[in-house]
Amino acid sequence: MNTTLAAPSSKTFKRRGSMRKRDRAPSHLPPVQSQETHDAALHAIRNLLKGRTSYDAFPVSFRLIVLDTKLNVKKALQCLLLNGVVSAPLWNSEKSKFAGMLTVLDIIHLIQYYYDTANYEAAAADVETFRLESIRDIEKSLGVATPPMLAEHPNSTLYKAARVLIQTHARRLPLLDYDTETGHEVIVSVLTQYRLLKFISINCTREIQQLHLSLRKLKIGTYVSSNPPSPNPENPETQNPYYPISTATLDTPVFDVVHMFSERAISAVPIIDQDGVVVNLYETVDVITLVRLGAYQSLDLTISEALNQRSPDFPGVVICTAGDSLGTLLELIKKRRVHRLVVVEGDKGRLLGIITLSDVLRYVIGEVSIGESVEEIATLSAAPGTPLPPDIIRDGA
Repeated sequence: MNTTLAAPSSKTFKRRGSMRKRDRAPSHLPPVQSQETHDAALHAIRNLLKGRTSYDAFPVSFRLIVLDTKLNVKKALQCLLLNGVVSAPLWNSEKSKFAGMLTVLDIIHLIQYYYDTANYEAAAADVETFRLESIRDIEKSLGVATPPMLAEHPNSTLYKAARVLIQTHARRLPLLDYDTETGHEVIVSVLTQYRLLKFISINCTREIQQLHLSLRKLKIGTYVSSNPPSPNPENPETQNPYYPISTATLDTPVFDVVHMFSERAISAVPIIDQDGVVVNLYETVDVITLVRLGAYQSLDLTISEALNQRSPDFPGVVICTAGDSLGTLLELIKKRRVHRLVVVEGDKGRLLGIITLSDVLRYVIGEVSIGESVEEIATLSAAPGTPLPPDIIRDGA
């Protein structure tokens, strides 16, 4: 499945692997397009988030998977996969204390560690007994940054929670409370970038329709550089024609992409052909699928071979153009679960850039120059913790 944001072109092109063609969604543009209306909408969204708590973004019902740090990695991974999640809070039962998050990137680091230091047999045997509490030691040995131990209270404002996500480059934020009798920490939920942006898309319909400026003009996302660095034989990345975006082809070994995931802390790599046309996207969760099948040695497969083992219910690659609006992107988030978009150009879909939810959240929440006229609009702020008014909607899932 291939979801796009702009109007359909006169030509169609085929995708390889499990991608299926899907009609492009129409762009939602207001009758009057101006910087002032765009800025006013952005200001109103921020005011709403300053008056709403993280608790307000909880869906009507949800489940929370918490893993003990004494659990071995294999059982933890099975638990994640059986419950259809890719991350979970960690709990130190000896200290009755929150101990961080287990994410797909942690598993990626572990895979690279074993590929660097052991053979398949040793890795397969060790993963049976390796405990979650030792994950951070692996990261130190690889020289990758240890994720920060961040958390917020459910009654902290959504705006504050969003700022924490942006400042720490985290994709999710644990929400902790305290037991009134024991004083121990209690993990209430986890606020993700997607959940926060979906809250905005559901409750700011009018404002979203006014976010009409293009993604490229707003500088949302990472784009192929028009002035790449001079080629340096000692630094292969400088020889990348799509710098600074990491790419691969259908013939690239899976482990080469795993190395990109671990070294650059990214979660997806566009798969392109010899002309730079996007043919698929390989994600960290695809690697986990191989591990779930017990195919630790399958990382020597090519991307093309690995994609043949991808689940048939893979939702597809979401693409857009640099001229699509921020409002259109948020409308899409309201309708389906989206974590990133590949920006393409031309009828064939040549790679131009990539947009993550981090990029979107950074723009919506970050410091953006807003004119004085914006200060004159009525704000939507309310005291944190006040009941949800009728026009505030909770997600049903």
